[in-house]
Amino acid sequence: MVRASLVGVAVSLACVGSQGQVPRDVRADTWVATDGLGRSLPTFEEAGPPRADRQVGMFYFLWMGAHVNGGPYDITKILAEDPTAASNPDSPLWGPLHAFHHWGESLFGYYQSDDPYVLRRHAQMLSDAGVDVVIFDVTNQSTYDKEWGALLRVWAEAREDGAQTPQIAFLCPFWAPSNVVQHLYHTLYEPRLHPELWYQWEGRPLILADPAYIGGDLGSQGHNTPTELEPGHPLGQSFTTDEPIRSVAINTPTWGAAGSGITVSVRREGPLGEVLASRRFEDVSDNDWLTVEFEEPVEAGAYYVEATDPVGTIGWWSHTEDQFADGAAYAGGVPVDGDRAFRAELANSELERIRRFFTFRSPQASYFVGPTKPNQWSWLEVYPQHVFHNDRGEAEQMSVGVAQNAADGKLSRLSHPRSHGRSWHNGDMDTSPDAMLYGLNLTEQWERALAEDPQFVFVTGWNEWIAMRFNEPDLPVSFWDQYNEEHSRDIEPARGPLADHYYYQLASFVRRYKGVRPPEPASQPVTIDLAGGLDQWLDVRPEFLDDRGDPAQRDHPGYNSYAQLTNTTGRNDIISARVARDAENVYFLVETAEPLSPRTDPDWMVLYLDTDQDHRTGWEGFDLAINRLTSTDETASVEASTGGWAWEERGRAPLRVGDRWVMVAVPRALLGLGPDDPVRLDFKWADNAGPDGDILRFVTDGDVAPNGRFRYRFEG
Repeated sequence: MVRASLVGVAVSLACVGSQGQVPRDVRADTWVATDGLGRSLPTFEEAGPPRADRQVGMFYFLWMGAHVNGGPYDITKILAEDPTAASNPDSPLWGPLHAFHHWGESLFGYYQSDDPYVLRRHAQMLSDAGVDVVIFDVTNQSTYDKEWGALLRVWAEAREDGAQTPQIAFLCPFWAPSNVVQHLYHTLYEPRLHPELWYQWEGRPLILADPAYIGGDLGSQGHNTPTELEPGHPLGQSFTTDEPIRSVAINTPTWGAAGSGITVSVRREGPLGEVLASRRFEDVSDNDWLTVEFEEPVEAGAYYVEATDPVGTIGWWSHTEDQFADGAAYAGGVPVDGDRAFRAELANSELERIRRFFTFRSPQASYFVGPTKPNQWSWLEVYPQHVFHNDRGEAEQMSVGVAQNAADGKLSRLSHPRSHGRSWHNGDMDTSPDAMLYGLNLTEQWERALAEDPQFVFVTGWNEWIAMRFNEPDLPVSFWDQYNEEHSRDIEPARGPLADHYYYQLASFVRRYKGVRPPEPASQPVTIDLAGGLDQWLDVRPEFLDDRGDPAQRDHPGYNSYAQLTNTTGRNDIISARVARDAENVYFLVETAEPLSPRTDPDWMVLYLDTDQDHRTGWEGFDLAINRLTSTDETASVEASTGGWAWEERGRAPLRVGDRWVMVAVPRALLGLGPDDPVRLDFKWADNAGPDGDILRFVTDGDVAPNGRFRYRFEG
């Protein structure tokens, strides 16, 4: 009896409760690929076995379409049309001042962040590259509920289909995260929306926010003068609170000095009171807030925070006039006019519940300073990046960036001519031809991370795309976080010269960091009777899997509704492929999730073969195309590439089409193989994914197995 599908039984057994199917492991880490620059991904032999204790996060942006003021305005296209616009803020090509401008155009167009087609593609691409979690940017107080809600729905649907997706977390405002953290807790986490997508760290959902800033506080944060702390002359501030408090922090200038140290203590009532908590701080950054936390919240009452034992140059920001009614500044143990800059964090039951719910990691905003305390993570740094340790002293985290808005050792704009663009490495910009394409900045930062080998690597970033236009005295046309193709930091494939080079560079480094699995060995040779049905394939291994539910279908407004973005090329949903061989033929089987469309459809179920596993030959490495020409008989065309997208028919191969499958028997002679030669080839199935030779249509159109430039490798 001919079975409808070899994978149907396995898939039906994978259904589990309300969270849909167990993700089908398509073994993307075993796929091979060579990018448009000729760089091949490492395999098991180069990368070594998987390391489950290494994780990768990707900075992800939800704001396309949320802050529209006209556009899309594409900076790269504007400067190509009028290079003088770079110094002319009055050029009519620019959008309004402070309007968001795109640095370039995504491969998926100028999209909105809630476009289901884009979200599904992102889930697939990031998972295939080995990314474990996307970390949403909510650092500017906007939480983008509509956009993350759309993403969670689409990714949950993908998981219902058995597809893999990354999980999610948030990077909250650096200095005032409380409102954002509480909002996310009440709108996403407390209602338990899609908990299967929450990224866990140390057994709880991860959130990047400083827990010392969560909740209400009291104090005097205004200041107009820095007061230097001298040995033997403590500085202090008294205060009274009507509510319990969790911590006390003071604001410390160092006048830019390095190596500064200080001890901060909290006493009961006054300068001679009992010491409740004390902490020593070393290598303090200029204007840093130094926090002393209590093991348990202390009750309402009168308290005194004190600074002593300075090393180097350090002080306490103060105000010469009274700023806080329930306290006073002290110097040398006696009251003085004014107040010191301090804040006491109030404790309450709701905030305690939030603190217990998450694993907090405090984000370090600076690209230069490095960690100032344990359990802190970076999001972007200049080379050489710092290692961030947890409270157990473990090397927990590092960041890796595509580019940095830094110049001459300080924060700057990516439109600054000395900013650290994509080609920045070895302390300068590489001006060699096409340097921008090779990700030299990203390579330098990844190599640093590989050498230090932390538990988690945070990559900036995937899809920021836009930045506001400013007019500043030294740069009348200024963009802080993105500018043009060179001075931008997105990995998502783009239209234009950057193409998908950075995506495969990402996948390559992730493999080197996390390792990959060895390929599954091929089963013994077997003769396949094309008229014999699917049962004869049961013991053929390996089975090469592809995601369900991913044929391209799109109908969504673009950014600022500049166009209705559509794609109707999705047709046959490829889910599985196998290869068998005997002394005469190499046999290929492909299966689909639903009944096949008519064989007379254009660009229907084409098999591409890289018979020499050499990307330098053929079209994008593919030497043969099987069934590219439409036919109605029981054979498929076998064409050889004569160089690039130019094909010459070399013969025919027997083919049989079932309801949801296609079998083809390719004679060994057409593959250049003798009867006893081992079969070593890479292959890909493609349906309606573009008959014009543009390999990026393997990303945007139809369905291909495996995805994008990836290929299955068979050796047996």
